[in-house]
Amino acid sequence: MRQLIVRRLLQTLPMLFFVSVVCFTMIKLAPGDPVLSFVTPNMHADDIERIRHNLGLDKPAYIQYFIWIKEMFRGNFGYSLINHQPVLGQILERLPATAGLMGSAIALAVILAIPLGLIAGANRNRWADKLINFISYVGISIPLFWLAILLMYLFAIKLHLLPSMGMRTIGVESPLDVLKHGILPCTVLAFGFLAGYVRYIRSSTIGQLKEEYVQIQYAFGSKKSTILFRHVLKHVLLPVITLLGMSMGDLVAGAIVTETVFSWPGIGSLGMTAVKGMDYPVIMGITLFSSLMLIVGNLAADILYSFVDPRIKLKG
Repeated sequence: MRQLIVRRLLQTLPMLFFVSVVCFTMIKLAPGDPVLSFVTPNMHADDIERIRHNLGLDKPAYIQYFIWIKEMFRGNFGYSLINHQPVLGQILERLPATAGLMGSAIALAVILAIPLGLIAGANRNRWADKLINFISYVGISIPLFWLAILLMYLFAIKLHLLPSMGMRTIGVESPLDVLKHGILPCTVLAFGFLAGYVRYIRSSTIGQLKEEYVQIQYAFGSKKSTILFRHVLKHVLLPVITLLGMSMGDLVAGAIVTETVFSWPGIGSLGMTAVKGMDYPVIMGITLFSSLMLIVGNLAADILYSFVDPRIKLKG
């Protein structure tokens, strides 16, 4: 298994190289100039060119790319053009906040989606199914940023129940305070995935209830709840694991939007700041790191799938 994981990770290197080339090319083709972040109205043209030279932006694009590659192999992903700090250090500093938000959102979505999807599938076309379907359609249709603003207005501004921004209150070092700050962004990020998972589990449940083993359980006099949560659930969880791996890309994109709206100090908000300042080493580092997270997430889903269902063999 260890050799297989290493082999799969090594196979991702060409993909990461391709992602870095595409990202760098798009940054260079995009309008804007990072030097403008340092320019004042009275600055002389020679001073502007000196700043450009000091940042290495006067070199050809391919030279800048290879310089970035060299810094990446040194283990720091280059240096930020804005604060001149190692990019990797900034990413790792904010990684726990992003990982905590993403992990809690996925956990909340799965915990709620399993019973809701089972109930909807077992009560097809009844009021419970119609209500859960309506909530799912709302979750699929509503944009994350709009939902974030709506919940922020309701629970933070009108009712004053929850904080609207940041990860902790200044001067307060308490896990409870962090938890309180995380309720709104976690709920927003989880809601979109909850809707998709519920629809998927509902569809799988409807299919499983037609299987012969379910009819046999009914013939033996088993209760409907016992059949659902003891027998059907095991078969429904398998496609959910696959769905988790497939949704990693949407999870990263959703985290960027959520962190920006709620000023959550994670990788997403760092990336938005870098985009505004045309800080291409930070943008490159975050893009490559996010791609690696997607690959590792899909690999973890494949490994978990092989453990849950021994009939599935993981191939390199």
